[in-house]
Amino acid sequence: MTRKAQQANELLRAGIRQQEGKDRNGAAHTYSRVLELDPHNTFAWYNLGVIAQQEGRTADARAAYDKALKIDPKFTSALYNEAILLRRSEPDRAIGILKRAITVNPQTATAFRLQLGQVLAERGHDDEAEDQFRRVVAASPALLSSVPERFRDSVSPSPTSSQTGSTR
Repeated sequence: MTRKAQQANELLRAGIRQQEGKDRNGAAHTYSRVLELDPHNTFAWYNLGVIAQQEGRTADARAAYDKALKIDPKFTSALYNEAILLRRSEPDRAIGILKRAITVNPQTATAFRLQLGQVLAERGHDDEAEDQFRRVVAASPALLSSVPERFRDSVSPSPTSSQTGSTR
């Protein structure tokens, strides 16, 4: 590892500690220093996006997430946060991002499907939303309470023979 890369990694860790300590300004400054050393540092761009999103600076957040995703198009945390950011202002774009995230990382699909179902429901795409919610509940029945009430009956896991009782 080059000296520059080592410095960037040390600064990145320092920025994360600052961010965890609620020092957003200090963390943002540190991440900017990381990017001076390594302009392609996905995590620095992502964390700048998180800070901007927390501060309500949506344009800055989107720009930072877009830069992180340009470097790593499969960075699911950036995909998720950008979709959440766009959920109200550009729901169709949020839907596309969530579908892309599900394809990119099926292991984290449940969280993405829950958000996707909610955006689809808000857009009046009830059949698609119900399908997403059904998949969420099948993967994690405990998430049924996170499904909008109007969909719960239709996506509840069907009782198995052991749950309905024996006929013997």
